[in-house]
Amino acid sequence: MAPMMDWTDRHCRHFHRLLSRNARLYTEMVTAEAVIHGDRARLLGFGPEEHPIALQLGGSDPEKLAHAASIGEAEGYDEINLNVGCPSPRVQEGCFGAALMAEPARVAACVAAMASRVSTPVTVKCRIGIDDQDSEADLTRFIEAVSDAGCRLFIVHARKAWLDGLSPKENREIPPLDYARVYRLKAARPDLTIVINGGIESLDEATSHLEHVDGVMVGRAAYQTPYLLADVDHVLFGADAPPPARGDVLTRLVPYVREHIARGGRLNSVTRHILGLYHGQPRARVFRRYLSENGVGEGPGIDVLLDAIAIAEGRPRDADEAVETAAFAAE
Repeated sequence: MAPMMDWTDRHCRHFHRLLSRNARLYTEMVTAEAVIHGDRARLLGFGPEEHPIALQLGGSDPEKLAHAASIGEAEGYDEINLNVGCPSPRVQEGCFGAALMAEPARVAACVAAMASRVSTPVTVKCRIGIDDQDSEADLTRFIEAVSDAGCRLFIVHARKAWLDGLSPKENREIPPLDYARVYRLKAARPDLTIVINGGIESLDEATSHLEHVDGVMVGRAAYQTPYLLADVDHVLFGADAPPPARGDVLTRLVPYVREHIARGGRLNSVTRHILGLYHGQPRARVFRRYLSENGVGEGPGIDVLLDAIAIAEGRPRDADEAVETAAFAAE
């Protein structure tokens, strides 16, 4: 699962783990400065069920990144990933993210500093290029410099980034995908682990990519239609167990949500991540509408989620009380 700002928080990751036991989960990008000086419980906290889990860091100062990596390792993360792909203006102003592809020596210094401080694998997520620096030779030079510094795993978003002229959203859609370039990178560097990312919308596509590379990272498709993850363990990891049913996933989510609310959290901090679970199912629209209209603010409790599950599954909430909400009746 790709790291996605404002999306892959710990509530999202807990939900995704209920769908797949084996998929590797990534945090939102956290800057090295925030890790060092910020609220670590809020920024870095995760549950033991989230393993395998990677911490994605943003930054360009080798010493600060090394310090942040050591903190991440102490927190128990399975991987420390350096963001060299985010094209947002705010990230560019901080001289990190995709802008760093223009400075392979600096990225190499960052990776070397991080690797010297931790035993946890240090990995890099990058683009195939930026602006006018997007030839195959440019990508090769970048990979060679950073791999020589100790990085053995690269997650490559198969689009270049236009840092001058396109918004972050446009950078996820307008630059054309070039999967073949990532395939050629793997063929040229069989000693490296190469994971492909960008525009992958199904497990059939993922399986096709795996004929050429070592791994596949999926972002928006799996977030917006999360039941895609339910088949990951069987299709990609060879698990014998059938995929979990949607209703069973949400039933298993209830204790987590109940505890979150008991600690003072809001229901929609969790439920905003589950709105796409019933995508393509008969009651998907009313499920989304019910949670969106009744699950926001400080007041809603666990009953709203229980009602939403019953609505989506087309049944009373329990055997003792036939809970038929107005939304369900309307549907």
